[in-house]
Amino acid sequence: MPNTYSQVYLQFVFAVQNRASLIQPEWEEDLRKYISGIVTTNKHKLIAVNGTANHMHLFVGYSLHQSIPELMKDVKRSSSLWINSNNIVPGKFNWQEGYGAFSYSRSHISKVANYIMNQKEHHKQLTFREEYIDLLEKFGVEYDAKYILQDVK
Repeated sequence: MPNTYSQVYLQFVFAVQNRASLIQPEWEEDLRKYISGIVTTNKHKLIAVNGTANHMHLFVGYSLHQSIPELMKDVKRSSSLWINSNNIVPGKFNWQEGYGAFSYSRSHISKVANYIMNQKEHHKQLTFREEYIDLLEKFGVEYDAKYILQDVK
């Protein structure tokens, strides 16, 4: 649409189904590249993508031409199909239903990107569940604790 301008930065957080630690170092970089391709194909600007064995963070300069649910559906569906079609994990890989979406101002870009790129170090001290609840509370997002699953040990 002509004369529509925006500056929207969104961090998405999504987990492997049942928070199982299925994302392995041997193929994690390929997964990040694949997700990066999905984001750029959908005409958003990838700023950072990283995670741990049980979840991913995605930080994008978001374009208003596509809804947030459409983008996340494509990211999760396409990356699951890629993992499954390449038989990377035993059995069937799925992302957990739902995701977190958090907005930031331009002044926070480098801080958020750095946070995402240092996920493995960060999670030596904090579980994914603790991190996710912290984000929800920090952003004042109301949530039902029964939908926040316990981490798989």
